[in-house]
Amino acid sequence: MRLPRNLSGTELAGLLRRRYGYTIVRQTGSHLRLTSTFQDTQHHITIPRHNPLRVGTLNAILSDGSEYLGVDRQGLLEELFGK
Repeated sequence: MRLPRNLSGTELAGLLRRRYGYTIVRQTGSHLRLTSTFQDTQHHITIPRHNPLRVGTLNAILSDGSEYLGVDRQGLLEELFGK
């Protein structure tokens, strides 16, 4: 599955919140800081509130999240954006 090209940072934060329980703990300027305690350890992700997110930025965020969640990146893509 290809990475979406028109996804904003706010939309990605919402998807991670609904699917994996990430919460927005703060916003500094145009960046959101999300935290999850999915596996009894805290995990932090910083997402810029850009519209759209750059492909490399989105790829880095999803790679980091998939490593923490124990899911391969392709599986995470399908869970978040699959139809």
